[in-house]
Amino acid sequence: MSTRVAEDLQQGREEGRTPPTWRQMHLDTRPEVETILFRLYRETPAWRKLEQVGEMNTAVRTLALSGLRRQYPDASEQEIKRRLADLLLGPELAARVYGSLSEKEPV
Repeated sequence: MSTRVAEDLQQGREEGRTPPTWRQMHLDTRPEVETILFRLYRETPAWRKLEQVGEMNTAVRTLALSGLRRQYPDASEQEIKRRLADLLLGPELAARVYGSLSEKEPV
């Protein structure tokens, strides 16, 4: 979990907010469909679930890199990867691990 997400969750807890429940996020899903979906989740082998997580991680990384390339069209591939580290690790940890970004523009 990224630092930013963890901080947002912590802030929400401190303010008395809780993350939405499954039902709150899926109000348009009929109960009989939900029953089938949960059955399929339970029946899916662990190896396939891990494979799906890997596929989602790859997709998210690809989308993040695409967004960074669009936001910083003149950046080198090395800078794009460094900015990705900011997104994945948070700016503070990324700077400690990979060094700070050389330009003055905040990430």
